[in-house]
Amino acid sequence: MPVLCCFPKDPLEDVETWGESVDKVLSCKAGQIAFREFLKSEYSEENILFWLACEDYKKIKTVPEMISSANRIYSEFVHSEAPRQINIDCTTRENITKNISQPTLTSFDSAQKLIYSLMARDCYPRFLKSDIYQGLLRRTDSSYVPNHILTESVSAQSLRGLKD
Repeated sequence: MPVLCCFPKDPLEDVETWGESVDKVLSCKAGQIAFREFLKSEYSEENILFWLACEDYKKIKTVPEMISSANRIYSEFVHSEAPRQINIDCTTRENITKNISQPTLTSFDSAQKLIYSLMARDCYPRFLKSDIYQGLLRRTDSSYVPNHILTESVSAQSLRGLKD
């Protein structure tokens, strides 16, 4: 039997739990993909991309890698001319800018908390009402859900967009 999905278990197994909290969505690869698709439709995809980049950043083990990654995150999301500039207050942005030459594993913590709060407070409630989430939820109501349902619900490009 051919493998229909890149997930080790049915990717929709946790869909119903996504309604409990934004943490449930963010802790699940399929949830991240669905939430990212929703945020993309609202032109605010930079929020989850920044949040995920920060999660990866916190796992860095070497100083050269930390410096490189910090500069990439700063250039892509924090800098005032960043292509995917996140919506954070001036003080937070200035503190990151001031310390970017000597980054630490906590360099982006305050900004990540602000973005998490924004997603939890504003985006997540709209996600729960969205066609994306409601469509996935309806598909889990039946007793059998084929593994390939998620790939029909979100684009294949989105599946490749998130790292394992």
